[in-house]
Amino acid sequence: MKKNTIDIITMGCSKNLVDSESLMSKLMACGYHCVHDSKRPQGEIAVINTCGFIEDAKQESIDTILEFARAKEEGRIRRLYVMGCLSQRYQKELEAEIPQVDKFYGKFNFKELVNDLGAADTSVCDGIRHITTPRHYAYIKISEGCDRHCAYCAIPIMTGKHVSRPVEEIIDEITQLVSAGTKEFQLIAQELTYYGIDIDGQHHIAELVTRISEIKGVEWIRLHYAYPTHFPWELLSVIRERPNVCKYLDIALQHISDNMLSRMKRNVTRQETFDLITRIRKEVPGIHLRTTLMVGFPGETEEDFNELVEFVKWARFERMGAFAYSEEDDTYSAQNYKDDVPAEVKQQRLNKLMAVQQNISAEIEAAKVGQILRVIVDRKEGDYYIGRTEFCSPEVDPEVLIKASERNLKVGRFYNVKITASEEFDLYGSVITHNK
Repeated sequence: MKKNTIDIITMGCSKNLVDSESLMSKLMACGYHCVHDSKRPQGEIAVINTCGFIEDAKQESIDTILEFARAKEEGRIRRLYVMGCLSQRYQKELEAEIPQVDKFYGKFNFKELVNDLGAADTSVCDGIRHITTPRHYAYIKISEGCDRHCAYCAIPIMTGKHVSRPVEEIIDEITQLVSAGTKEFQLIAQELTYYGIDIDGQHHIAELVTRISEIKGVEWIRLHYAYPTHFPWELLSVIRERPNVCKYLDIALQHISDNMLSRMKRNVTRQETFDLITRIRKEVPGIHLRTTLMVGFPGETEEDFNELVEFVKWARFERMGAFAYSEEDDTYSAQNYKDDVPAEVKQQRLNKLMAVQQNISAEIEAAKVGQILRVIVDRKEGDYYIGRTEFCSPEVDPEVLIKASERNLKVGRFYNVKITASEEFDLYGSVITHNK
């Protein structure tokens, strides 16, 4: 094991990744060497940033903690710390069950770890993150928490009420990252479109995105996790008119039947959802919509599910994910509904829904063949350079594969690429010109 080396393992979403990056910057300023998500951890200290969103994510976090607990027992690491959503919610239970962990932290007090390791908390590092993604893109968390109380969701229990970051703090962070070579920014929040409501009761997301788009060197801005209720329509003109705001919007809809939307406490109706999608597509031609849907929520009938399938066929989402309902402790649905859809039915519905989407995705990607698209190169992998268009977020969306034998490309640079072939979820292309 390497002395003064800390392995940091991040579970779950990009919001957790931002927290890990913030912690790493502080630890590194205090003289530690930090390694993120190494396949073979070698440090004397390990920090696990956990996820507590759904059952599968919780189990993965617990399994990872147990794996490192065994490593500590075997003398392969000296100290083990756990932070994040899972320990925010289940700290007492985890302390009792896994005593090998030196200390558990929640989601918001993890910076105490710097002091607990015997190093001074360096305030000069506040707001500066050690980016673990490729240098050319970064995630920017614009708020914490959530004021929505969807029946199935435990996130407000873990994260508390919505708190928007100050505009100037966000602008300063992005300006610093641009000076270090970052070109692309994924704006993330539990509910992006709620930004500013807690400050003065007004939506300020359009204003924020406009301010960010004016920063010299910001090439792409991509928006994640909008909410359908009380959507701020002024945001659409910003997406349409600002050339460096990607025509892309991630908006989780969960379901379409009024029965399910009501039981889920989504505060939106079927017709309002149809109207929302229609207006977004009308006001921003060419926009790519990403959504997440849920099957098997308590009380979901075959009729509800069939309605969802027909909705997906109508909406033709460019990007779509889906998951089966799992009961989460202390949520409204856990306390008030019986989890009455059998597991095998949930899986059947999930498989059918994703099969429908697979065909839609294949058709949408095939329609891009022959087009010339602006692509940023993320990495080289085997015989290909791997890149993305403005319609693709890192990790979750289709990629563009370019034969490495054609020419030498630079990671983090933009190229104009002619799309030559497509698969269900990926594209193949050939570089026409260097963009910038």
